Amino acid sequence: MATETTNTTTTSSAAPGRFSGLREFWYYFSMNHGAVLGLTVFLLLILVALFAPVLAPFSPDQQFREFIRMAPPWAGGTQPQFFLGTDEVGRDILSRLIHGSRYSLMIGFIVVTGALIVGVTLGLLAGYFRGWVDALIMRVMDIILAFPSLLLALVLVAILGPGLFNAMLAIALVLQPHFARLTRAAVLSEKSREYVTSAKVAGASHIRLMFVTILPNCLGPLIVQATLSFSNAILEAAALGFLGMGAQPPTPEWGTMLARAREFITSAWWIVTMPGLAILITVLAINLVGDGLRDALDPKLKRS
Repeated sequence: MATETTNTTTTSSAAPGRFSGLREFWYYFSMNHGAVLGLTVFLLLILVALFAPVLAPFSPDQQFREFIRMAPPWAGGTQPQFFLGTDEVGRDILSRLIHGSRYSLMIGFIVVTGALIVGVTLGLLAGYFRGWVDALIMRVMDIILAFPSLLLALVLVAILGPGLFNAMLAIALVLQPHFARLTRAAVLSEKSREYVTSAKVAGASHIRLMFVTILPNCLGPLIVQATLSFSNAILEAAALGFLGMGAQPPTPEWGTMLARAREFITSAWWIVTMPGLAILITVLAINLVGDGLRDALDPKLKRS
């Protein structure tokens, strides 16, 4: 009976602790009104991507030859079914933007996941073992960081060949040094703490020390970096698509849509403006969420 009482007490005391931590996180996050707005927009984007086949009025590849470069109805167009107008071959721009949100979220998720796994692993190895392992890994990261990210991604895609998968692979490679350096710095800070020493004395293996003992205490900065890298991935994928090295037509990826529409910037401004606004709003919303996460997770930035 005493054991059951103790377990019940421990469980009940741990739960309020978790909930109080979440309440504190949301309190500091919600104090940043821009972050709340960005989170709202980002959640709406996720819903749009999930329900794209339902929300899109037409197929993204369906062509209406009789309505080529039709202006939106609120800008002088005569066809109300094309709320954002049509493009150079008569496809509904709104439908293509809605389906394009799927590609943007897929690019951000896959790129950040790949960069996070590789970067965190390399950062853990460098910070934990130090010596020649640290020197080798960090020099490779320095070489990658020495090149402008978009230029390096462009060179890699040119070597691998144009395509969405190769573009995501190149962007992930370009972004992972940020995670490696951030993880290494956090590991160096945490490695000498008492809880790590206690785990060593208890006989914990190197793998357990790195991934179970140290890594969970380094997650705060990594979450913020992952959020900001998400927006960078979307932006760089759009840039590669604009240059013809990313997603290939007729894929409704926003950067590719911009590339096909640039010659109509003066005669049919809506074809260029709408994909550009979609990229701008998405990247801005994610960056605002990143700022809010930084405020909520960094004790030095928490406001009283």
